[in-house]
Amino acid sequence: MVRRPRGWGRAALVCAGLAGSAVLAAPATSAFAAPSPPDQPGTTAPALPGTPATLVSPDYLTSLLTRLQTLYLQAEQATERYDATKEKLDKQQARTDAVNKQLTDERAALSAGQDLAGAIARQQYQGGSVSPYMRLLLSEDPAEAMAVAHVLQEAAGNQASLVKQLRAGEKRLTELSAQAQTSLDQVRNLADQQRKDRDDVKAKLSAVEKAVASLTGAQLAELSALEQHGIDQAQKELLASGKLGSVSRTPSAPGEQAIAYAFAQLGKPYVWGATGPDSFDCSGLTSQAWAHAGRAIPRTSQEQWADLPKVPLDLLRPGDLIVYFPGATHVALYIGDGLVVQAPRPGGVVKVSPIAANPVLGAVRPDATSPSVDTYRLPGIPADARRPTPLGAPADAAKGR
Repeated sequence: MVRRPRGWGRAALVCAGLAGSAVLAAPATSAFAAPSPPDQPGTTAPALPGTPATLVSPDYLTSLLTRLQTLYLQAEQATERYDATKEKLDKQQARTDAVNKQLTDERAALSAGQDLAGAIARQQYQGGSVSPYMRLLLSEDPAEAMAVAHVLQEAAGNQASLVKQLRAGEKRLTELSAQAQTSLDQVRNLADQQRKDRDDVKAKLSAVEKAVASLTGAQLAELSALEQHGIDQAQKELLASGKLGSVSRTPSAPGEQAIAYAFAQLGKPYVWGATGPDSFDCSGLTSQAWAHAGRAIPRTSQEQWADLPKVPLDLLRPGDLIVYFPGATHVALYIGDGLVVQAPRPGGVVKVSPIAANPVLGAVRPDATSPSVDTYRLPGIPADARRPTPLGAPADAAKGR
């Protein structure tokens, strides 16, 4: 995920309304060749040798960056919603399977009960009572034969009641199975729709990524610098505001383990919906970091924000989770010194970023009752772990890096 430049909210609303149209270039003010608009095929032939190239204005690059960031946000929102529903789908599938297994067992018990009741009835009809031979067959210990016979006599006397109870159990489980299947179908339909929504956003994102890919090296450098300037400015303002407090805190023992796990994942690619071990999305990284610290937390960023205890920013300690955007659609692991480890966006890798790399919503603490350790030293950060995330790179571009 990325930090939006100033004016992002207003620009995002404008750009969101242009989902199916081109991002139009403003009048030329800088010496960059203009790429085709993001959502339309190129309509202008390449400039002939010796003729002036069409120019790209800074406004065009700003619009392109805003469009790209808006779609990154929408794609992550759609993916997080789908991931949450997919988790519910898996749980509902497990419940449905359990009920169906119970129903199968109940039907087997009903069949066996009917067979046994019939056998007892036939034996009693033939001999008027349970024969000694029958007793021996039903008991490994002849000394217990009389006790078994007594049980069979009672079963024979209540065979109609027994079969009735078994049939009632089968009926109840049949109803539960039908209800479970209905719930499963509803969740599956929702997951299918959300997967379609996610894929639709990804298709739009792919179109903008192609426009970014058509930029020259100088244009890409300016676009990246524009994004980085927004991040640096936001970090400077956050630190100057005093919202992070002036006291450096230490993590809990589990928090330190979560940080160690996150550092071990540096350089692994961002992949939609991934939870490791070879790739991650944002909440896949944070949930796995805390799982490896012995604390299970919800899978998605929205659930982490909703379910975990909130903590004020001025009381942050390493190991806390920083949640971003009004919809809680991105999350990162705080490591101290105003830094986080995050899985940023498609084309990127797990990296160390300023805490203000995205608009901060708040923070949560997975282990609110755990005491802090006495001392803590921020792990050494590899030189390439803070490298800017490429803009417009397809989701698999980071693989192998």
